[in-house]
Amino acid sequence: MKNKRMLYFAALALLFHILTLMSIAGATPFAYVTNVNIKNNGFNSEGTVSVVDIATNTVITTVPVGSFPTGVAITPDGTKVYVTNAAIQDNYPTVTVIDTSTNTVTAKIPVGIGPSGVGPFGVAINPAGTKAYVTENTNISIIDIATNTITSTVNLGTYTGEVAVTPNGSRVYVTTGKDNTVSVIDTVTNTVIATVPVGLGLGYVAISQDGSRAYVTNEVSNNVSIIDIATNNVIATVLVGHNPSGIAITPDGTKVYVVNGFGNTISVIDTATNTVIATVPVGYHPAGVAISPDGTKVYVVNSDGNVSVIDRATNTITVTIKVGSNPSGIAIGNLVGTVSNTSNQSTNTSETKAPSTAPKTPCGFNVLILVSMIVLYLRKELT
Repeated sequence: MKNKRMLYFAALALLFHILTLMSIAGATPFAYVTNVNIKNNGFNSEGTVSVVDIATNTVITTVPVGSFPTGVAITPDGTKVYVTNAAIQDNYPTVTVIDTSTNTVTAKIPVGIGPSGVGPFGVAINPAGTKAYVTENTNISIIDIATNTITSTVNLGTYTGEVAVTPNGSRVYVTTGKDNTVSVIDTVTNTVIATVPVGLGLGYVAISQDGSRAYVTNEVSNNVSIIDIATNNVIATVLVGHNPSGIAITPDGTKVYVVNGFGNTISVIDTATNTVIATVPVGYHPAGVAISPDGTKVYVVNSDGNVSVIDRATNTITVTIKVGSNPSGIAIGNLVGTVSNTSNQSTNTSETKAPSTAPKTPCGFNVLILVSMIVLYLRKELT
């Protein structure tokens, strides 16, 4: 009886493990694109987020968010999307939270507003998925993801732009307007521990997955500053195109893709040599950029209402996806169990589960059935 009991619990553990692996295998990559939707009433137009299935490169739904959405970030577990709404709505600017399982808004978090009348802009989520860091004028607001409340605010004394978190979650890098610098925040003490001079113009920032380098675009200098995170010193400067803004690093860390807003191009930097090895024409006035989880495709948001999809193997555009009006930001993540929202449907006519990119695994299902039968048999024997 003792051996049967031990075998029973071992079978239960194996069953749980199989179910977990199947859940992860069923994860589907999606892109969330912020659409500013500037219309006749200008800055306060209602913005939206286009949800793109990157397995098929189609928009499956459109989610209304707040006014003038710009920044967007997905939690590491793929369950939530955080969108910054830069303009005032309902007397205050907000951060909108989207539930990826239903693609509906589940919360709107009020944040601060500065003397310019502009609210939050950039957003980044720590690797643990517990905190969202939001730039809003001169502050960084830190949101507790479990409660969707602001738990702390760090004042930088100058206008803030974009934000990124190191892979170990210990540091936050923020582009600022003060003397063209990047502020480095310690996430334990929520204090600025370093200020790194970079090039001219408030730009974007991205951090390599090994946590060794931070890449900062300088929109006026038309270059990229490369920061050694160990020393917080600029170790190289790479000349790119006109008005660089969005930036993304490939998962393997070998390439950096930089959006040139006024050049209508993407510059590709080789991280081994810190040189531009390719320039790819895209759409009109590109802004945001993101790379697929498998590292094979680059998605570039263009202000003329579409997303250019670049094949990394050839650095050529393979498809163009129509999204909303005046798109700005983009984030891509592996989401589990995402479905379309029929009330805001853009391409589908019924609520269906998005197609998975994971390969079929009949063997895995057979093992699942076998283990389930063993569990049921042992349970019967033990009762």
